Amino acid sequence: MAPTHDVIVLGAGAAGLFCAGLAGQRGKRVALLDHADAPGKKILISGGGRCNFTNLHTAPDRYLSENPHFARSALSRYTPADFIALVERYGIAWHEKTLGQLFCDGSAKQIVAMLLEECRAGKVDLRCGEPVGAVEHGDGLFRVAFGAETVVAPALVIATGGPSIPKMGATGFAYELARKFGLKVVQPRPALVPLTLSGEDILFRELSGVSADVVARSGKAAFREAALFTHRGLSGPAILQVSSYWRPGESVSIDFLPDQPQDWLLAAKRERPRSAMARVLGAALPERLAGRLAESVGVAGELGQTQDKLLRVAEAKLRRWEFTPSGSEGFAKAEVTAGGISTAGLSSRTMEAKAVPGLYAIGEAVDVTGWLGGYNFQWAWASAHAAANALAEGDQGAV
Repeated sequence: MAPTHDVIVLGAGAAGLFCAGLAGQRGKRVALLDHADAPGKKILISGGGRCNFTNLHTAPDRYLSENPHFARSALSRYTPADFIALVERYGIAWHEKTLGQLFCDGSAKQIVAMLLEECRAGKVDLRCGEPVGAVEHGDGLFRVAFGAETVVAPALVIATGGPSIPKMGATGFAYELARKFGLKVVQPRPALVPLTLSGEDILFRELSGVSADVVARSGKAAFREAALFTHRGLSGPAILQVSSYWRPGESVSIDFLPDQPQDWLLAAKRERPRSAMARVLGAALPERLAGRLAESVGVAGELGQTQDKLLRVAEAKLRRWEFTPSGSEGFAKAEVTAGGISTAGLSSRTMEAKAVPGLYAIGEAVDVTGWLGGYNFQWAWASAHAAANALAEGDQGAV
């Protein structure tokens, strides 16, 4: 069967749309296929509908992978400044919210419209709303059954993401395909996901809706952002961040007093000896949380009536409040998937499979997972750019 296209891209999400548009504009005949009824669905819900499209502080050390150096090449060759230039070329207004996170002033729809326009400029053959059937490879060609048709090309790009947010149509299809072609898969797990509590810790359920600025830690990873108590456990940016590093059975610790100097409670005892612990904590934390923590550390009376030793113990606990999550809210609530197609079988320069010429994997499908705040979008753009350049140049077999 003769080729119908030069490149088949599976998955019309951030990475797939960007890769298809770039390759098409470089003269490749690209077929972009997706089982969903419309492209860019996860982009549309990202960032509260405003799309946190990149992060100014992008660096390789803000990504998790079994090979922590893998992302370096692609990220260095397509930077946040490059994507910002594209966004500005389309007249899309944006702002920095916090910690380098960039959002559209308007809507995430603007980013999807921009990517679709890039695809139109590249004459990309975009097809949605049909199931992807058998994917075969032989005689240097990939054959993909899509609906009633078979699409044929010498190159295939896996850009179908991971199983996070299945209600948006997400599946583990990328991993099935990778294994079919002999690529290893690092065990996928939910990342950037709320953590659940049980046992004594579930007593915090009564604080559902309360948030506080904290430092959350899991292993060597520490993040200073808001933590949010929920009816099932803990969420908020600080918790979502550490969830990517957390493993079942491990503990997580929270510093509820990140802005207070050491021996803060002893100083408060000297300055306000008649104040109760809950009132003192209330100066640094939401009132409901302050009251609950005061109960938990067992200091009920006035500070002036409490031994210094007990106050030191209480402060130490408030600075390193340890709990062991019972689990997470899973792929249904995970913003991204950690793990995925092993980078050991891919070129860091081209994203091409070393053992299967013409096969590429990009975006969330790959074992590269960024921090919360636009890092995963930047990986999508950078990995798509690397693959598109390789496709356009016929650059194969690079290490």
